[in-house]
Parts: sequence; C-alpha cells; structure tokens
Amino acid sequence: MKHDWSPEELAGQFTLTHPERAFLGFKGEAASLSLAALLKTFQLQGEFLDHPQGVPGVVVDFLAQQLAVSPACWAEVDWSTRTARRYRDEVAHFCGFRAFRGLDETALIAHLMPLIADLNSDSETLKQQGREFLRGERLVPPTAERLGRCLRAAVNRQEARWLQGIQARLKPQSCQSLDALISTDAAADDLQPLLVIRSTLAALKDTAGRVKVDTVLEELAKLDELRALGLTSEVFTGVPPRVVGQYRRRAASEPPRELRRHPAPLRHVLLAALCWQRQTEVTDDLVELLIRVAHHIGTHAESKVEAELLRQLRRVRGKSALLFKLAKAARAQPEGAVREVIYPVVPEPVLDDLIREMEAEGNYDRQVRLVTRNSYGHHYRRAISLLLDALTFRCNNDRHRPIMRALELLAKYRDRRTLTFPLNEDVPLGGVVKDDWQALVLDDVEGRKVNRVTYEMCVLTTLRDKIRCKEVWVEGAGRFRNPDEDLPGDFEQKRAEYYSALAQPGEAQTFTRQLRTHMETALDALNTDLPTNARVKLVTSKKGKGRLSISPLAALPEPQNITRLAAALVQRWPMTNLLDVLKETELRTGFTTAFHSVAAREVLSREVVQRRLLLCLHGIGTNAGLKRMCSGGGEDSFADLQYIRRRYVHKEHLRAAISRVCNAIFQARDATLWGEATTACASDSKKFGAWDQNLMTEWHARYGGPGVMVYWHVEQHSVCIYSQLKSCSSSEVAAMIEGVLRHDTEMAVDKNYVDTHGQSEVGFAFCQLLGFQLLPRLKNIKHQKLYRPNKGEPEKYVHLQAILTRPIQWELIEQQYDEMIKLATALRLGTADAESILRRFTRQNVQHPTYRALAELGKAVKTAFLCDYLRQESLRREIHEGLQVIESWNSANDFILYGKGGEFTSNRIEEQEIQMLGLHLLQVSLVYVNTLMMQQVLSEPEWQGQLTGADLRALTPLKWQHINPYGTFTLNMHERLPLRV
Repeated sequence: MKHDWSPEELAGQFTLTHPERAFLGFKGEAASLSLAALLKTFQLQGEFLDHPQGVPGVVVDFLAQQLAVSPACWAEVDWSTRTARRYRDEVAHFCGFRAFRGLDETALIAHLMPLIADLNSDSETLKQQGREFLRGERLVPPTAERLGRCLRAAVNRQEARWLQGIQARLKPQSCQSLDALISTDAAADDLQPLLVIRSTLAALKDTAGRVKVDTVLEELAKLDELRALGLTSEVFTGVPPRVVGQYRRRAASEPPRELRRHPAPLRHVLLAALCWQRQTEVTDDLVELLIRVAHHIGTHAESKVEAELLRQLRRVRGKSALLFKLAKAARAQPEGAVREVIYPVVPEPVLDDLIREMEAEGNYDRQVRLVTRNSYGHHYRRAISLLLDALTFRCNNDRHRPIMRALELLAKYRDRRTLTFPLNEDVPLGGVVKDDWQALVLDDVEGRKVNRVTYEMCVLTTLRDKIRCKEVWVEGAGRFRNPDEDLPGDFEQKRAEYYSALAQPGEAQTFTRQLRTHMETALDALNTDLPTNARVKLVTSKKGKGRLSISPLAALPEPQNITRLAAALVQRWPMTNLLDVLKETELRTGFTTAFHSVAAREVLSREVVQRRLLLCLHGIGTNAGLKRMCSGGGEDSFADLQYIRRRYVHKEHLRAAISRVCNAIFQARDATLWGEATTACASDSKKFGAWDQNLMTEWHARYGGPGVMVYWHVEQHSVCIYSQLKSCSSSEVAAMIEGVLRHDTEMAVDKNYVDTHGQSEVGFAFCQLLGFQLLPRLKNIKHQKLYRPNKGEPEKYVHLQAILTRPIQWELIEQQYDEMIKLATALRLGTADAESILRRFTRQNVQHPTYRALAELGKAVKTAFLCDYLRQESLRREIHEGLQVIESWNSANDFILYGKGGEFTSNRIEEQEIQMLGLHLLQVSLVYVNTLMMQQVLSEPEWQGQLTGADLRALTPLKWQHINPYGTFTLNMHERLPLRV
C-alpha cells in the first residue's frame, strides 16, 4: 500500500459509512481501530495486510479521527492473535467474501494458465492477476505459501503445454541436428574432465568479432549452420517471446554435458530457442558487418591517400603571405623578368612545392575513389559477394527500386568473370551511382561499358545508406527487419486509445493550433525581454545577419556545511566496505529476490544464493572479478560463484534489482532535506575502455582508444534511473528517448536535460509527441536561428529580425500527424526501440515526408524552447545544475569500477552490459545507504537549523570519502551498519 495519501484520496477511500460504523460497534479503542483498518484496507486491496505496520500513519490518523479514539492506541494492535483472525473472518463475511477452498485452486489455476507470459511464478504481474480473479469471485485470498503453490502449478502446467506444442512442431531432422550441436567425445568427458573440447553449439554462441573479412566468413558459416537446422517462426507459435528468451538464456548458461542430461522434449526446446534467436542475431551482425565494411573501405582509403600525400609533399606554410609578397613585387616592377623580380621574393623551390601541393589537392578525391575501388576489389569483394548472396533484401518503396534492380544484377553476374557488364544489359545508374563516381564506373570513352568492380562498390555504398535509414530491410533480421513490423498493427482500431495515451489531440489542426499559440507566446516574450536583458545580446553584422551571445552564469554562494557533513560521515562510519554497503542495501530492500535461476528449480537455499549473489555482484560491479571475491577465506569457492553468475545474473534481473533500490531511495527520502519528488533527470554518456574484438567497441574520435559508451539517466539527487550500453557513433538522441521511456522506477519524467549532442530537431519532435520536455545546454548558441510561426508577418518581432528565418510549414505537420503519432506509439509500447525508429530519419533520407514533418515539428518546438532558454536565466541554471549532477555520477564511476584499469574486459556484448548494470547497482546502493546516513546525522540536535539554502542546493548522497572498495572481501550477513532508520 502506498504511503502518500492526499486529503481527497483519504476521504474517498477511508471514510466509514453508517453500515460500516454499525458493523464496527464499540470493542475498545485499539480493537475498534484495528477492525476499521482491516475493513478499509481489505475493501481497497481485496486482501488482508499481514502486519499493522503496513498501514500508513495518515490512514491510521484519519480512521482514529472518525472513531474519536487516540491514534496512540495503534501501538497495541497485533494481527497475529486469534482475535485478529476472527476479525478477518467477520470482515470477509461483511464484505460478501468466502474462504478459499480446494475447488477454487483448480479454477484459479485454469484462469491463470492462458495469462502466463513468462516462467517466473514470482512475477508481480501474475500475482496481481491472481488477486484480481479472487476479488472478482469474492474469495478471501489464501496464504502467501498456498497462493505461491497455485502460481507454480499454473506455470508448470502451461509450460508443459508449450513444451509439448514446440516438440510436436519440430521436425525429426531438426531434432537430430540439434542433438548433434552438443555432441562431444563422451569418453573424453568421463576420462579427461580437464580436457576442453568445444561443441558446435559453443561456436554458434560466440559473438561476432571485429570488422574484417575473416569475421564475415565466420558469421556466414554460423548462419549456414543455423539455417540448416530447419527452424521457422511457426515452431514457437503461441509461445510468448519472453518465454522463448528464458529458454534461450537457460540453454546458453548450461554446458553441453548438462544439456545432454535433459529429456528429449526439454533438450530440443532449449536448443531450438537458442538457435532460433541466434539466427536472428547472426543475421543482424552480418548486416552490421556489411554497413561497417562499406564505411571502413572509404575511411581506410582516405587515410591511405592522406598518408601518401603527406609523405610525398612538403606542405607550404603561409600561402597568404607568399601571395602578398609576390603581388607586391610584380606590382612594383611589372616589366621586369621573373627570375629577377619574383624569385628573390619567393624562391623557385617554394613555388614548385606550392604547385605540387595544389595539384595533389585537386586530384585527392579521385585518388580516394581509386584506392577505395582497389581495396574492395582486391580484399573485400569475395566476402561481400558471399554476404550479399546469403542475405535477402526487401524494399517497401518503389522509389528505391534502382538499388533492388542493382542487387538482382549483381546476383545474376556473380559467377561470371567478365570485367564489364554486356552492352545490352540494363544497368541502373540513377539512384545507385553518385555523380563523382560516374567517371570510374564507365570504362570507355563513350560511356557505355560499366566496370563491374567499381559498380559493385557503388552498390555497396548506396545499399549501406538505404539499410541505415531502413528503406531497405533484411528478411530474418531483428534490428534491420521490416520497418512496418515496428509499428502497432492495430493502430486504426485503437486510434483514439493511442492518442489518449499520448495526451495528444485527435485532430491535427488542434495540435498545430496549440503549438503555434505556444510558439507565438514564446517569441513575443523574448522580443519584449531582449532589449533589457543584460546577459543576452544579439550582435548584428553589416549584412544584417545576427549572432546570439550569452554571458556566463554568475557564481552561486558556496555551501558552508557540506564539507563538515562529509567529515561527519567519515567520523561516524570510517572506511566502510563497499561490500557492506551492498549487503546493507540488500537487507533493507531485498533486491536479490529479483534474481532467480534460469533452471526449472532451485536446489540451493535462499540464504546461500543471497550471500553468493552479493559477492558476484560486487565482483562484477567493481571489475575485481569473481576470483578476487574468494580471497577472504569464506565458504564460497570460485566454482560456486561461477555457478551463481551463470544461472542467476542476467541483465533483466539486474534491471529489476536496480529499479527496486531506486524506488527504495525515493521512499526513504526526507522531503524536508531533499524536497518533494522530482520529475526531472539529466542524461549523458561516458566512455569506457573496452576490448575491441566485437561490433560494439569502436574507436572514439574525441577521447581516443577503443571503447564503448554508457548512457546514464540521473535525477536531480544523484539516483540513476536507467543505463544503457551504446557504441561510440550511435545516436545519443535515441539513447535519451529510450531511457526516459524504459526506466522502471516510480519516478515520472517530464523534463530531460542533455548536452548539445543529445538533441536534434527530430529529437525535439518525438519528445513533444511523447509528452516530456527536452532541455539541452546548447554550446553552439551563436549559430541558432528562430523560425516564424506565421507567413506574411515580416515586420513582427522587430528585435529578433536578425535571427529569424522562414515560417514553419504547418500543413506538412498536419498531413503527417497520424504517421508521427503512430511512430510515437511504437516507441511508447516498445514494439520498436528508439534507435530503430530514428535510424529511418537521417540525412540520407531527407525527402521522406514523415521526416520532413518531424523536422518541421522539431523546429517549432525548438524555437519555443530557445526563446525560454534565452529569456530565463533560471532555466539555463536549472539545465546546468542538472548536467553537473551527472558529471558527479561519472566521477563516482571511476572510484567504483577500479579493477583491470576500469575497462570492460570481455568481448561478449552481453557480458559488457552485465558489467555496466553491476556498476549501476553498486552505485545506487551507495546512494541509498548514504541517504540513510545523512538523514541520521542531520536529525541529531546539533545539526538542527544548520543547513542554509546553499547547503540544501549542494546536498548530494553521492559521497565516497568514507567508503573502502578495496582489500580482502569478507561477507558476514549477521553484521549490520549502525543505522537507526
């Protein structure tokens, strides 16, 4: 039951009616209050609370006021007595409920079986569905143990149905092929247990390596082997995708020896789920390799040509000064000889160097294209041909038919060794070959013969652009699938419902009218404010062009007591082990209950699992490793921790645990110190070094070195509500949207602060449609322009004329309004991730009508934001402070992730994600315990009234001066940190 109740909610839910007062009678103050609380909470929730402590204090006070009794008598209430059990029976009878019997178990199980969406019988969703059924049938819920047995029975029976159905749809040949994947030398298993023999399945589970020809060939071999199994989507008809994912995780976590021990139906289903999902993933990897190879060929050619030019040429410095000297000498003696007038001023060798440099620069682009063609023809061509042959490309738009005809042409001539296409062959050039490649593609003088190698390179480059914006998609892929599958298929039937869920008007004209009014109001306010705003200046050039200039923010007063508070933490809890912080968080929040085995049953006791999970999570989050966690001489061996890591620790479980800790922080906060619940967060990324034998790790152009980016969403008081792993070149706008939509905490986000690279016009548009504000800190403010809301008003906003540009094309937004809402709905429902949606709208696809509409919408929203950003210093300071919080969060990352140089030491992308989430869990656990520590210190008499406004502004629970992450790791579950709360 929630703890915060408004007066209106209390009156609506907990007001005692006359029949209820008659039922209560008078049984003494404590008894009457106890019975009233049981009655009203049962009516509200349909079940009885186990303990009186579960009833919020405001509810007790409200009921006591109605009964004219003292709330202090609540301390005498005990719901474990026989009298309390009798009270429960009386309340159930009064409400028309009856006891739960044996026949009701069968009905409950039959009701739940079709609703089961995963194999977790402890799922809160499943429990809630069970409670709703019991409430609808007017049944008193059974005990937690009995209800748990019913849920497990429902899950087991439904799973048996799924297994039977999948096994029946698997072909006998497929079953034999699946068994062959895990066949190793049985004698070697028994006689030489230390001998490592890799099964075929182990190779199929390996992720793709770095971009090179060998990687392409390896992935093609995997795809051929997976396709040979004969698995289709029909095999898993009627089985929820989450269940297939759980089967896949279980198969991936078990070695071949354990998989062979399973009975045939279960073994085949586990292997089929793993191989079916791996087939999709390998297809995605091959498409990614195709994109990366096309990019890599071009960048490698540029680097090679630049290096060759620098080796051959001596760059001439100071060309402007040389030109000035040459012009002055020629002007002074126009009739003189060159050797006598020019060479003394500019020596002949310098002029020779200058001529060679300019000739080389003029020939640079052609040299790059030649090297690109040669690199493709001599090295990549064989692998790319095999790759194009293995993938099936599709297109939903007739406008892009030239690239599809080009692919058909390449397939037709794939096995022929001719250097050019026949003259009578219709070779599509428009839409495939760019203008600057025409001279290399057409071999002869007449421009009739088409060079095959050069043409293939052009097709590869164009195909890369079309795949990136999803104009071309690939059969059997996941991320690069048919873009129509990303959108909700029932949009037309549920149109009104989807518009309501986004809180957007159903009529496009209403939407644009509201936005236009908001835009006009913002421009009017800025036009009025700008002449008197001392911190914002509009500098106008002689040509009438404007440039914005903003003065830096003034420094705020320094907090006086924050350093003293940090010293108090060090004095009270000196050298607190980070492992103890994680343990204390677990004992207070129980986040390890979010981790459960991927196997069908758990043999280990929950206490053992709890202890080993804490050791594993600490070893992962600090990057110290599991072996280091066994160095304290405890009872848990390295093999024990490996078992827990393999069976229990997965990214879905980690996200659920993080969410539980974040929600506990929000509930534990003292509003007098931290303020009311916040609805704003900041998002930014940080680069971590990583091993580069995979497709996620890239070289970072700004920070240098191979690595990955972790994108954080951190609220104003240092609680990170979401984290995600991304490549260095992927869109931060997509990551920003994904984090706001997918975080699973109690926090409602309506503002998101980002840096300049976290925003775009399309990003502004989607944020507007999804119902939250995008608030960026703009570094390139001098280049920003404002758009006009209306046509035919050239003289309006007289003080803004220098930075005003064309009017917004509202008719384009109205025409594409339905399509934009459909895309926003896909993001909200999760039928597609933000990266897949935003990938459609890139600069290579600027003519797409929906992209143009989104860009216009983004321009309108960004104009209104810029007006507020320029006019309100408080908004600029708010954004700056929000982003400073995330900088502090990134500083703590380096303190916690200290092992192995702070690098992600795995080439498996899934392992990198788990390492990121382990770091995230450790850090929010530190914030949780620090919140309790600070509140305990500040509640003491000597601290009362000491904190000033500046102190409260700077108060943060992200402190680690009193934390020790190193040393020998010993875990005693019976020792607690001295915290009163």
